[in-house]
Amino acid sequence: MAKPAKLGKPTDQRMAIIRNQVSNLLWNGRIETTVAKAKAVSSQAEKVLTIAINAFGDTVSVEKEIMNAKGVKVKKNIKQDGPKKLAARRRIMSMVYDLHEIRSEEESKRNFEKRTKNINHPLVEKIFTELAPRYAKRAKEVGQGGGYTRVLKTGPRRGDNAEMAIVELV
Repeated sequence: MAKPAKLGKPTDQRMAIIRNQVSNLLWNGRIETTVAKAKAVSSQAEKVLTIAINAFGDTVSVEKEIMNAKGVKVKKNIKQDGPKKLAARRRIMSMVYDLHEIRSEEESKRNFEKRTKNINHPLVEKIFTELAPRYAKRAKEVGQGGGYTRVLKTGPRRGDNAEMAIVELV
């Protein structure tokens, strides 16, 4: 098994760089970086997606009594994360940074607040609601897990001649 690249940084700095780039890759779907960082980011992103794919379907329906506006107790069914999904969510939160939603220019402040009202961790929500189901479906069709990222070499960078690559979600 090959050793992970040290990237010429102390461990805490190296892990912060990789964590930041993995977060941006999962949020945007594509980043450009050096080849060594691209390989490290690709490996880490695959691990995050595998954790999410294995746990995204674990939900539990719970019945709770809630007071409505008139002061009457009403029973309501609420979908919550099961224990497997909750553990996976917490593990992923330790592996990526929490990125925030950005309001588009056409979107009003009221609509933006309404859209993001109940979302505490937008990146983690995106991983579990968009990416995990998409890659689980892909794994079922292709018949294999993994291969969620692609590293494309683009040539040397102009300033320091470092070999550059694009990492993207497949």
